[in-house]
Amino acid sequence: MKKILLLPLLLVSLASCSQDSPTAFTPETLAAKMTSVDGKELTFKEVLEKHKGKVVVIDVWASWCPDCKKGMPKVHDLQKQFPNVDYVFLSYDRYDDKWKQGIESFGTKGDNYHVGTNMKKGAFSEGIKLDWIPRYMVVDKNGKIALFKAIEADDKKLIATLKKLQ
Repeated sequence: MKKILLLPLLLVSLASCSQDSPTAFTPETLAAKMTSVDGKELTFKEVLEKHKGKVVVIDVWASWCPDCKKGMPKVHDLQKQFPNVDYVFLSYDRYDDKWKQGIESFGTKGDNYHVGTNMKKGAFSEGIKLDWIPRYMVVDKNGKIALFKAIEADDKKLIATLKKLQ
């Protein structure tokens, strides 16, 4: 009898854990290295520090990604709707030249960094539980994660989060 009662509690506990949205980046995620357009290597923590005191939308994307390409007009609309927000674009392009061409052709206005070539491996992708791109996150003025995951730039939760943080 006890085993039967514990099973539903265990299932509810596991389900609630899997839906938790972190409010802070792990030390491993913050230590993840990325490269700026001018070739400078920075940690993700250093990237976030550049935007200290600002609301930040993080867009994880790649120029080869069909959904990322289709989503860019929505990102531009988001930038028009929330011009006081900082935008950080983190790319998983396979080649630097393709990444830089993508910045140009898709007009990613904001800070641009190349995270790596494989979105399934590495401290950053593992730290944010990256399973799809594009991926949008919102960081508040205090550096806390306000929205952990959205896959559309016009996601209602994303818009509501930005309105709340203005």
